[in-house]
Amino acid sequence: MDAPRRIGDRSTSDVVVRLRTQEGRDEWMYCHSNILVEKSKYFADRLSENWPTCQILDSRNCVEVYCQESEFDHHVNVIRLLYVVIDGSVDDLWNGVKNAIGILQVAVELGCPQIVTACVNYLEAVPWEESEEEEILRIIPGMGSEVEPILARLQPVNPSAIHGIFISTLRFATSSPPSLMNDLKSSAQEQLEYMVTEDDDSPLLLASDDIKSEVKDCIGRLFSRFNSLLEAFLCETTESVGEAGKMTSFQSYLVDFSWACQLLTKLEIMREFVNSWVDASDKIVKVMQSSSTVEIIETKMKVVEVVAKVLESIGYGTVILPTAKRLHMVKVWLPFVQVTKPLIDSAMTNEEDSLAFKIDGELWQSLESTFVSIILALPSADQAEILTEWLGNEHVQYPDLTEAFEVWCYRSKVAKRRLALFGSSHCTSNTL
Repeated sequence: MDAPRRIGDRSTSDVVVRLRTQEGRDEWMYCHSNILVEKSKYFADRLSENWPTCQILDSRNCVEVYCQESEFDHHVNVIRLLYVVIDGSVDDLWNGVKNAIGILQVAVELGCPQIVTACVNYLEAVPWEESEEEEILRIIPGMGSEVEPILARLQPVNPSAIHGIFISTLRFATSSPPSLMNDLKSSAQEQLEYMVTEDDDSPLLLASDDIKSEVKDCIGRLFSRFNSLLEAFLCETTESVGEAGKMTSFQSYLVDFSWACQLLTKLEIMREFVNSWVDASDKIVKVMQSSSTVEIIETKMKVVEVVAKVLESIGYGTVILPTAKRLHMVKVWLPFVQVTKPLIDSAMTNEEDSLAFKIDGELWQSLESTFVSIILALPSADQAEILTEWLGNEHVQYPDLTEAFEVWCYRSKVAKRRLALFGSSHCTSNTL
């Protein structure tokens, strides 16, 4: 039997592969024609009788291969790999994803099917960094069907699979798992919101009727459990509610509600949640009035975050409520916010608690604007009652309802004249 052929063995070599670049890099590799012809279509063509060759160095055939400087090392590696048995036992020869991509490009160019297969198997199986993934997306799609398995992890998923993972994730994200799983639950909530968000790309999931129905049901069950907790709190003593650690579950629900508002708004199905919050508002405030401990103040902050989202839906017409419910929301939450903001501001001045009570200043500003919008949409007599209470409150500085007061004054002053112009029979002195 013939001894194994080794690249660079001049005593048995019958062909020289000369790698060259325009920058002047030049390397001669002493090879064997039978190996080159067997494992590379490019070299099979170059060494065939149909391809003109030149004689050099003791009558050996010389094949000159020109390449870019950036591809030079990859060409060297491919020619060396022709001498390696590619049977799955060479996984450690690729020296990383980036190098394997370069080798793959050259292997495709030189028509080396065994190396191409081995490269594909390696790249398809190993993890990629983001930069490597971008490189794969840039290069692989134009290289032919034999490399398509590399792109399997990047292919779009069929709608039924997306629907399935969305529902499964939704049910977990609206459950009440042990606190050790809070990070996992938060991640699930973030991904659900991302799936329905339209940014540079279309949403991953279209909000079909069955998706909306499932979301409503899951959020409804979440709120039902919250109502049960509210009832349990209201049955306890004031001191018991304010004990350290007693607010953990309560806060967890509020965090879930804050996220739920984001999801429901994107799906345009806030109505059920808003109505549930309206119905529970009195109970929530009553629980919050039970204590002024640090835990209660932190919980109040989270309540404010949810209230801001609910009132925004009401104030800007996303959810249409009857007058009585809108008036009720103002009467419940305006006094709560007036008292809560100073407590939170005071807690933020305490260095030990400042991080726990960090809240976006824009939230307070947005909440103030929302109150103005809701108040101005109420009957003028209800506006007068609210503004009277606001002006007599020690916390008159927030929210600042000056805009609502100015509009009410103007409307009230000109009401008779404006309505008379249109022949209104409802123009009475009761307007003021």
